Amino acid sequence: MDKKTLEELKEKLEKEKIKIEEELKKFANKDEKLAGDWDTRFPKFDGSSGSSNLETAADEVEEYISLLPLEYALELKLKNVNSALNRIKNGKYGICEKCGKEIPIERLKIYPEANFCLKCKAK
Repeated sequence: MDKKTLEELKEKLEKEKIKIEEELKKFANKDEKLAGDWDTRFPKFDGSSGSSNLETAADEVEEYISLLPLEYALELKLKNVNSALNRIKNGKYGICEKCGKEIPIERLKIYPEANFCLKCKAK
């Protein structure tokens, strides 16, 4: 792979990393104790009673529960992006982790965090 293409893909991955982290920051906090982990913010309740407060609390818990799968999906995507950036740094980017053959440039342009060629991915 030529240097220009590699730089373009690296830039694309770095932009994707920033985009994912910005999305996660909207509803989660980075876990300082566990690398790559984010924690969706759980709603805080003031303990006051009343039906409107209980409804609000229930709505917030429902929203929290609905954000957990999104957190997981974004964490996974971020992990894949970081892995690709590490492979670039280590000179192993664009090489299938299973068969050791070069991953086609067309695949990397569409899915720059790919770590398998299509043949191995299909297995």
